[in-house]
Amino acid sequence: MSEASGSGSNGSIPILAVDAMGGDHGPTEVVAGVRLALKNHASAIRVILVGDKHALERHLDEAGLRQNDRIEIVHASEVIGMDEKPIAALKHKKDSSMVRAIELVKDGRAHAVLSLGNTGALMAGGTLRLRPMQGISRPALATVIPSRGHRWVLIDSGANPDADPLHLLHNALLGKEYAECALGMKEPRVGLLSIGTEEGKGSEKILATHDLLKNAGGVLNYSGPVEGFQLFSNEVDVVVCDGFTGNILLKTLESCFDMLKDFLKDELMENPVRKAGAFLSQGAFNAIKRELNPEEHGGAPLLGLNHLVIKAHGSSKRGHVAGAIRVAGEALHHNVTGAIRADLDKLASMAPKAGN
Repeated sequence: MSEASGSGSNGSIPILAVDAMGGDHGPTEVVAGVRLALKNHASAIRVILVGDKHALERHLDEAGLRQNDRIEIVHASEVIGMDEKPIAALKHKKDSSMVRAIELVKDGRAHAVLSLGNTGALMAGGTLRLRPMQGISRPALATVIPSRGHRWVLIDSGANPDADPLHLLHNALLGKEYAECALGMKEPRVGLLSIGTEEGKGSEKILATHDLLKNAGGVLNYSGPVEGFQLFSNEVDVVVCDGFTGNILLKTLESCFDMLKDFLKDELMENPVRKAGAFLSQGAFNAIKRELNPEEHGGAPLLGLNHLVIKAHGSSKRGHVAGAIRVAGEALHHNVTGAIRADLDKLASMAPKAGN
């Protein structure tokens, strides 16, 4: 393979290194997800599958992909487990599928890396080997949240739990660029998650961040503080918070959605009359499922590094994997890292005003 250059935004087909072994289902769902992604976006991306060569060849044969010239295999003999300590795993498992995938990006053979594996190891490995951009001290995870007729970006959803006001300013910038790339928004509305919208309400960190965001008007379309009940009312497109708050919010939303889904299913199956009503309402249920489908954005990018890192949930099935590959391809085609660098330069030129 020729060496990858840039981010795939110069007309070349971007190359994605995929840690094929790290998820709960191993390479089975990863290869199936690759098949879906290439079928739906055949000309958009090339894939390097990293993992046990013999296992991957077998799965590619079963999927009818063995001779596909958009897929390559790089062998890795080890796997980082979900319960392993990140730094120790990176140090002692240098031939793991995750480390090898990250190294492919570092060495210029791929433009981005996707993993379903150990989140801490991926964030640590990506940060240590691919390095944060100049001007960004800590990267952040961006997650697209579906709602009725509107999708919005939550940032940070778990990378940096101890963010200070400057980190949160950078999160706003990263989230803004990702909303433009992933959701096609122009000048997305940025909101700061707080306990009230009135001036002077919130912690010292929130108040200091609010001032920084207000003074970054040349880079951000800042709408002000937002409360939890505003998140699904289409008032903002990017919700900024620290990784501690964001991860709690994300997992709460996921568990609430699962609870409501199971509760509704149980109640509708309670008796024949309800079952008949459920059958008659099937069209409405399918529309809701399409609207809230999380597979379309099956991966969360770790933004703020010199190269793109995509994290998918460990339990992801093929649809989520295909969605994560699509997310990576769009981010590379739109050169989201280049857009972030341009915003950082603009923010730096406003340093006295923005407080940077």
